[in-house]
Amino acid sequence: MAWRLPLADEQLAILPAAAIEAHCWWALQFTPQVAVLDEALLLDVHSAERLWGGRAALRRLLLDHAPSAPACGQEEIVEPRSCWAEGPTALQALALLRLKQQGEARPRQVPEGLPISTLTALRPHLVTLNNLGCRNLGDVRALPRSGVARRLGAQSLLALDQLWGERACPLSWIALPEHFDVDLELPYIAASSAELLHAAGHLLAMLQGWLRARHLGVLRLQVRWRHDLRRLDGIDVPPWGEMSLRTAEPLQELSHLSRLLGEHMAHERLAAPVNRIALKTVEVQPVKPQNDSLLPRSPDARDGESWSQFVERVSARLGADCLRVPKGQPDHRPEHMQVWQSASHALHTGGLRQAHADADSRAALWPAWLLPAPQLLGMQGPRPCLHGQPLHLKAGPERFESGWWEAADAAPAQDAMGPHPAPGRSKRDYFVAHHAVAGWVWIFRDCGTLDWYLHGFYG
Repeated sequence: MAWRLPLADEQLAILPAAAIEAHCWWALQFTPQVAVLDEALLLDVHSAERLWGGRAALRRLLLDHAPSAPACGQEEIVEPRSCWAEGPTALQALALLRLKQQGEARPRQVPEGLPISTLTALRPHLVTLNNLGCRNLGDVRALPRSGVARRLGAQSLLALDQLWGERACPLSWIALPEHFDVDLELPYIAASSAELLHAAGHLLAMLQGWLRARHLGVLRLQVRWRHDLRRLDGIDVPPWGEMSLRTAEPLQELSHLSRLLGEHMAHERLAAPVNRIALKTVEVQPVKPQNDSLLPRSPDARDGESWSQFVERVSARLGADCLRVPKGQPDHRPEHMQVWQSASHALHTGGLRQAHADADSRAALWPAWLLPAPQLLGMQGPRPCLHGQPLHLKAGPERFESGWWEAADAAPAQDAMGPHPAPGRSKRDYFVAHHAVAGWVWIFRDCGTLDWYLHGFYG
């Protein structure tokens, strides 16, 4: 199977072989035998197609994942099905692909009816073969072999044999590198982060192919760019600038990485114009493939953004401290049970999972809303009252006794939520009470002073 490389002819002429092969990594997730030959990508799918459900299923997958081929003109729309061709041998597939690219119909007899120009080895001899009356490869094949070898060279005869499958066609199969570390010379000088982001899209596409072929997801990326100047406005400019991207979950899809990079680049001011960009994976992790559901998908179902991706995107746009999440503390006093921390920091350090694991089962009965400071309640005889009406105790007491290790002059914890209680030992009996106007409330009796306090409300 032959595919048109997702590169323009100008790029194919100047790019090194390693850079061209990097654009073909996407195909390695479907078959390990992938090679570059001239302007095409060749895939040997004979041994792999059974694993994908047959040739037709594999063809659909390739069409879905193949990068778009370059268009000859800006307004030209490239039809994906015109970018590939199949043949029993590598050279036949390549010849049929070239025929498709030229917009010509498939001949009735293959390979006899293929034009001579579709075989690379015969292209230097087109005039000679035309003078001999050859119009297609079948005509060249009918010539005496000794004459073809003498006038066109042994390589032409070898290419004909390989086209017909009579001799092996050795190809240099692409080997995937252990680590992704690719840099790209920009075709233009990028003067802004937006222009640099456009160039980074090509590297991200290569990264996706590498990740899929290795069944990995990326957790940390390093993006670097080389400045075109060493001194600007009298100020020395460092040779390279860089930034790091980090995700909470291993990713293969480009959408979130592109958004994340875009948000970070929007805050980046380039020290000087840039002529080169590099992308390197710092931390990767194996990704388990997701199982498809046996149930049909609802027509109203939509793929929403995950919580971790939302936190990373908003934090990159507004700052790491714009979103905060509570973090549990080893203290039984309600005022000291939690502090707030950056949500992105908690995601990357696993703080959220740890908070869920350490959650107290009794917390389900505690109110979600605490007063900024406990409010002293009045008394009507032995019963506490709120707004002049007595409270009816429904549940309790629940003893909270803590802070005995804390010195009386200790400073309150940094970033503690709500009021800072007096340090030192606390001994309280908490009750769930009901008030005719305020509803369900959380009150406590200080075991030292026997005073009653209102501490929280239930929703």
